[in-house]
This record gives sequence, structure tokens and C-alpha cells, in this order.
Amino acid sequence: MEKIIDEHKQGEALTLERKLENSKKLFIESYGCQMNFADSEVVASILANEGYNTTQNLEEADLVLVNTCSIREKAEVTVRKRLEKYQAVKRKQNPTMKVGVLGCMAERLKSKFLEEEKIVDLVVGPDAYKDIPNLLSEVEEGRDAVNVILSKEETYGDISPVRLQTNGVTAFVSITRGCDNMCTFCVVPFTRGRERSRDPQSILEEVEDLANRGFKEITLLGQNVDSYLWYGGGLKKDFDKASEMAKATAVNFAQLMDMVAKAQPKMRIRFSTSNPQDMTLDVIEVMASHKNICNYIHLPVQSGSDRILKLMNRQHTVAEYKTLIDNIKNLIPDIGISQDMITGFPTETEEDHQGTLDLIDYVKYDYGFMFYYSERPGTLAERKMEDDIPLEIKKRRLQDVIDLQREISRKNLLRYQDQIIEVLIEKESKKNKDEWSGRNDQNVVAVFPKGDYKVGDFVNVKVNECTTGTLIGEAVGYADYWYNNVD
Repeated sequence: MEKIIDEHKQGEALTLERKLENSKKLFIESYGCQMNFADSEVVASILANEGYNTTQNLEEADLVLVNTCSIREKAEVTVRKRLEKYQAVKRKQNPTMKVGVLGCMAERLKSKFLEEEKIVDLVVGPDAYKDIPNLLSEVEEGRDAVNVILSKEETYGDISPVRLQTNGVTAFVSITRGCDNMCTFCVVPFTRGRERSRDPQSILEEVEDLANRGFKEITLLGQNVDSYLWYGGGLKKDFDKASEMAKATAVNFAQLMDMVAKAQPKMRIRFSTSNPQDMTLDVIEVMASHKNICNYIHLPVQSGSDRILKLMNRQHTVAEYKTLIDNIKNLIPDIGISQDMITGFPTETEEDHQGTLDLIDYVKYDYGFMFYYSERPGTLAERKMEDDIPLEIKKRRLQDVIDLQREISRKNLLRYQDQIIEVLIEKESKKNKDEWSGRNDQNVVAVFPKGDYKVGDFVNVKVNECTTGTLIGEAVGYADYWYNNVD
């Protein structure tokens, strides 16, 4: 639940530039959060070196992989339907096709997929992607292949991933893997393991490579980026056991972001996802000190009730969260903030629900990712708590949250009316081929006539109109900072 899930990208098949020497064909789809899409880039890099080119044609694929998500029941249902489709194609059209499940569902449902349902040939967990070539050899010899072992060290920091964003403008850069927070509703600690961080030097090198290739924006990515801590390798939980030298030379998230911003002043920097209990003001101070770090934070809270937060094992109270929000807004007044919210968690009362609505009204988020509670197998909430809120009440409370957030979002966008904002052009507008689409500093989408501008340009856009989620305007020139006055 702590990770941004872009519904428009679900099931998107990866397309890479063909290598003439490669003869095998890979079809790979991704579901879930940004981490899964970034992981698919890693897998594609590994398999490109094993003779695979990507294809958009499922029927011609030698290998079909689906990168899966366990965060919501809907995602698992969707993946199962896709597996049925793969099997139908394999049975009727392409009997030599091999099918594999990657990611969080792979770890959680390994025995079902391989032994009970016999619907896939290989199952690969999030830390075992480097083992895929070996697992494929097992499959070729007629054996089922599985590796879902969670690693204490693996970060894929030594792999230069191919990029899912073929616009060549924006890219994800993974900086951490795993999560230590053990929220009772979340499967991530069980499917992705404990927190460990990448060597900052490897991150800087990847970002420099992206800059050299013309990318204009990166998102530093992790289940919980604020927990980033490099002290020479190893799990974050073992930091107390590190040598004094390792502790003295350790790099935290604020320091990493400062390093990246200084190294690439002409590249726009975002990060996701944050956790209230781990976000420190030094991160906000670094954001405020660099023009190229976007003024936007995704800061999931999940509930506005202290009682529910305690049941969720969230290590913050509503008052602490409000104080954090106040401090952020004091340091960066024009900050954009988004949320995750769950309605209908076990034992949630109308009073708890009202607390959530009150918190949304207090913070006045720009937008949110809102869901009703879906019991996930293996979590502490599933094992210890009764899912006792009727579905119709969950849905009604969710609608209350959505309605309030929509109204606040609409009012928030009005602050841009008649203002000039900086926008990075990312792609053609979906609704109008004569318009460009991009985002401003606060992660708000803006559309405007193409004119003579191109994808990858930073432009000043005068906002003439606001819808409930989009700014509509006209470009009035290039944004000077990105081309001239870079310190």
C-alpha cells in the first residue's frame, strides 16, 4: 500500500531496442508499483545478454514473464487472468513457450503456481533475478525452476538497467530494496525482505549515465527511501554493529540526495516513497536548498485515527504527522503533498473514519491513492485480526474519502490559475495529439499546444484553465534555469 500504483501502466509490456545478434523473443508485462516496473528493466537487461529481444506479440514469444504484485487483491486477480491467457496461447498456438512469474506473488504463491496449479514453468522472487539464466536451463531440461530466496545483500547495483520509459526523458533509479517497518496490513517485508541500500557511488554513476543519454528527470526509488543508509553494505538493522569508521562515513538519504543534486544540477530529481516515521527535516532542508529537487512529497499516512494507526503498527501518531506536515510547509510553502489512505481497517469506527476525513481536510493534499482494506494472506492483520467491516461500509467510507480529496484537489489546482509554471515535456497528450503533456515541480500534469517545442524541453507554461486533475495552458518560452543559470 506504501507504493504508488499507476493504473494506466498496469500490464504494460516492455519494449526495448532490438539487438541484431539476439534471436529469442521475450514478452514481459509488469503489474503493481514503480519498483516492479524498475525491476522489469533489470530482468530485461539480464535476458538481453542471454539472447532475448523483447516483443509486443504474445503469440510469438519464446519466454513470457509477468512481474507481479501482492499489495492488493485486484492485482492478484488480474495476474491470474493473464496467466490463464498465457496458458491458452501456449496450449493452442505456441507449445514451446515458457511462462514465468516474477516478483511479490512469486514469493508468496510459489508452491501453488508450480505444484498445485502447474500453470508456470519458473517462479522467481524479487532478489533472484540474476539466477534467471540458470533457472531457464533447468526448465529446458524439463524441470520446474524456482528461486524465491530473499537476499541480505542483493541490490542489483551492478546492473545497468534498460529503460521502460522509451521517451528518454524520465527514469527510475532504485536506491533501496526491502522494508523493515512491518505494517500489519502489508506483505512487502515478506515478499521483498529486509532493508538494504545501494552503494551511493553506483547510484551516482547510474544517474550520470542517464544524464549523458539525455534523460532530464529521475525518481529515486525504494519501498521507503527515507530509510536509505549506506555504511559499506549490509542490512539497515545491523548498522548498530558496524565499525566506528563505517558509522562515521555512512551516507543517509538527505546526504545522498544532496550528492545527486550537486552532481547533476540540470537534472530534475524526485523520490518515492516516504514514510512519516523515517522522514527527517534534513531531507526537507536539502530539498529547499536545491532548485533541481522537485517540491513534491508522497507521504502515506493510511488513517487519521491514532487507534487504527497503532493497530496498523504505524510508528507515528496523528499529532506527529501533523507536526511533520507543518514543518514541511514552513520550509517549502509551495510543496505538493500526496497521500495513501485505507478505509475499513479491522475495528474501524465512524469516529475513526471521521478522524481520517479531518486529517485530509487539515493537510489539504494535492491528491491521493485511496483504497478500502483488502486482507492480504500472510500479513499480521490477516493472522491476528478479524476483517469485520462489511464491504458496503468500506466502500461508503472510501467514497467519502475520495469525494473530499477530489474537492480539495480541485481547489488546490486553482492556485495555479493565471500563473506561469515550469513544465518538463514528457509525451504527447492522450486526448489531443496536437498538445504536449508534462508535469510541474509539484507533480501536477499540464497540457498545452505543441508549438515548436519537443519532448524533453523545460518550458514556461501560463495556466489558463484547471480541471479536477490537469492544468491547461500555453507555452510562453523556455524555462531559463534549466538552460542558463545553473549553479
